[in-house]
Amino acid sequence: MARYRTDPLSDPDAARRPPPRGHTAPVEAVVGLVVEDVESGFVGEIVRLERDALALEDRRGRLKLFAFGPGFWIDGSPVELIRPRTGPARFGRTASGSVAVTGRRARVARNSRILVEGRHDAELVERVWGDDLRVEGVVVEYLGGIDDLPALVAEERPAADRRIGVLVDHLTPGTKEHRLAQEVMRGPSAEHVLVVGHPFVDIWQAVRPGRLGQESWPVIPRDVDWKHGVCAAWGWPHADQADIAAAWQRILGRVRGYTDLEPALLAPVEQLIDFVTAATDDR
Repeated sequence: MARYRTDPLSDPDAARRPPPRGHTAPVEAVVGLVVEDVESGFVGEIVRLERDALALEDRRGRLKLFAFGPGFWIDGSPVELIRPRTGPARFGRTASGSVAVTGRRARVARNSRILVEGRHDAELVERVWGDDLRVEGVVVEYLGGIDDLPALVAEERPAADRRIGVLVDHLTPGTKEHRLAQEVMRGPSAEHVLVVGHPFVDIWQAVRPGRLGQESWPVIPRDVDWKHGVCAAWGWPHADQADIAAAWQRILGRVRGYTDLEPALLAPVEQLIDFVTAATDDR
């Protein structure tokens, strides 16, 4: 039984797995890499890197943490998973697809900034565009809804050196969001404010369903809370807000870069970044 780190009788799958081939090779643990933990037989995709561990998610959506080091297989060969030697821009690109800037400190925050509706919106923007925003000194703030957007913009008094860009969920004609956006864009500070949006019910829907192992996002009845409805349709826990928060972290953990998002979100965010970085405080 020297071939195995566990007793094959207690782990039937282990007895069927072939012995590893060759010497253990060091491999950088990067999001998206599929590996097998030899001891447990758990096979999954690396979806998140933490300080002392990596998170694997299997095809059933189960998530497990493992320490960096030896004890893994890739395609039947033993490997030692090590931390990436460089950050996400090691191939010269950021998660947003732009050319990575190296050897330059983050810019002091601009007066101009981007506002989004909620925490999840802010976290998704940070996940994909965070490197770019830090280089440009752009701060993203979340509002907790946009019902008070016209009053907030009026209070902020945007100007040429203090632009405001706003990303709005479900910005389609005839909606409340569309009416509020039109009110702001017709206001006295319209020249220095840009409100753009995407058509999705919620920012969750901007993530390509294929990254979550789904063919499409489910259609949820209007009388059902959308996020709870999604979790129920996919068989995810949804009893309370903690379950919803866990579901979002599961979704966010599958986002590696801009290719995991729908184009209907990419263009508005890029437009906002261009708008606020063109302000005259960039000097």
